Amino acid sequence: MSTGVKTQQTAACHDISLLKSNYKYEDAPDEAKFSQCVHCGICLEACPTYQQTGLEPHSPRGRVYLIKSVAEGKLDLNEYFANPVETCLDCRACETACPSGVQVGALIEEARGQLYKAEPPSGVSGLVHNLFLHKLFPYPKRLHAVQKLLKIYQKSGLRFAARKTKLLRVLPTHLREMEQALPDIRTSPVLHRLPQSLPPIGPKRAKVAVLTGCVMDVVYSDINEATVHVLRQNGCEVWIPQQQSCCGALHVHAGDRDMAKTLARRNIDVFLSEDIDAIIINAAGCGSTLKEYEELLKHDEAYHGKAQLFSEKVTDVSRFLDRLGLIPPKGRLDLTVTYHDACHLAHAQKIRVEPRKMLESIPGLRTVPLPDADRCCGSAGIYNLTHPEMAGQLLERKLDDIPAGCDAVVMGNPGCMMQFQVGVVRHNRPEKILHTIQLLDWAYKEINPMEQGG
Repeated sequence: MSTGVKTQQTAACHDISLLKSNYKYEDAPDEAKFSQCVHCGICLEACPTYQQTGLEPHSPRGRVYLIKSVAEGKLDLNEYFANPVETCLDCRACETACPSGVQVGALIEEARGQLYKAEPPSGVSGLVHNLFLHKLFPYPKRLHAVQKLLKIYQKSGLRFAARKTKLLRVLPTHLREMEQALPDIRTSPVLHRLPQSLPPIGPKRAKVAVLTGCVMDVVYSDINEATVHVLRQNGCEVWIPQQQSCCGALHVHAGDRDMAKTLARRNIDVFLSEDIDAIIINAAGCGSTLKEYEELLKHDEAYHGKAQLFSEKVTDVSRFLDRLGLIPPKGRLDLTVTYHDACHLAHAQKIRVEPRKMLESIPGLRTVPLPDADRCCGSAGIYNLTHPEMAGQLLERKLDDIPAGCDAVVMGNPGCMMQFQVGVVRHNRPEKILHTIQLLDWAYKEINPMEQGG
C-alpha cells in the first residue's frame, strides 16, 4: 500500500473519530495526550483520590479511559463521566509517576471545559461562580475592597462577636474552620501600596516583574512584600505592573476556559510591555497556570506566540534565585522546620530541590524531612470548598506525618498554607505555617518574629 493511500485512510479514520466524539466544543481533550496512556497502573498509588477510595474511575488511568470513551462516542457527558473528572485534585502526582508522560492534568482541565460548556453552573453554584470567578477575582480593586472589609471584621470586634455569639455555626463546618484559620490582615495589598518600580539593593543583576496574585495579595500581602525584599537583596530591579490581573488558575480548574483566556491575554499584554528578564511567582498554583498559557492559547493565532514567550519568562522565585546565584543571608534562625512540596511546584513545575536549597542557606535553620512530602494536602485551588470531605481526609494524613519537634511547616503556595492552617487550628497544634520566602526574608533582615511572638 502506498504512503499516500495510508495517509488518506488515516485521515479518514480521524474524521470518523471526530464525528463519533461526544465533545462538541473548542479545546476538547487531545487524542495525542490520552492515546499515550497504556493503562499500566503505575499511577494508581500516586493518586490521592484512588488511595482514599480504591475506585478505578477515580484513578488517573480510569479518568483517562473515561475521557477517551467520550472522544470515541462510547460515553456521554453525563454524571458517570463528570463525577470522577470533577473529584480529581489535578495535583499532577500521576504525571510524576507516569512512564509514558501522559499529561493527565491538561486532559482533566480540557474535560472540565467541555462539561462547563455543556452545562454551565446554575443555582447557588452558578451564583457563587459568577460572583467570585467573574465579578471579583478578575478585578484587583474589588479584591482589595474585600481585604478592607476583612480587616474591619477582624479589628472592629465583629469577629469576636460572631465567635462569641456562635453566629458562625450557621456556616458549614469547613467554612467555619477556614474563618478561624484566616490569618490576621495586617498590611494592605502590595500591588497598590509599593511603588511600581523598586531599585536593587547593591549592584543590579537582573530586572524582574512580580505577579502579586489574588489570594496572596489579599490574605498574605506580607509574603509578597518579603518576596520583593529578597529579590532586591539579590540585586534585582523589581517591577510591579499596576494593570496585572488574576492569572486564571481557578477558572481553568473550574472549566471556565473563556474567562481564563481573557485573563491570560490581559496579563501577556501587560507583562510583555516591559523588557524584563523574568516574571516571578511565589504561588505554585499561579505559576503552573502561567507557564501553561501557551497550551491554553494554542488555538489563538494572535496570542500563541506571545504566550510562548511569556511562559518562558515565568519562574518560581526559588528557581529564579537558585539560577541567579542566591546571596547567602547572614541572619541566624534557630528553628526546626519541615518542608511540604506543593503539588504545582513538585509535580507540575518539577521544582523540588531549589526551595530546600534556600532553606539550607539560612544559618542555624534545621530541616527535617516530611514523609510523602509531595502528597497533596487537599487544598487544590478551591477543592477544599467543593469537596470538603475528601480534602479533610487528605489533610489529616498530612498532619499525621509532621515530624515531632518542628517549629514550622514551610511551603510555597498560599492555598496549601490556608489548608494546613485549618488543620493546625482544628487540632490546636503548635506549628507555624510559613512560606519559604518568609524565612529567607527574616534571615536577610536578621530578625526572628517567632521569638518575638509574631
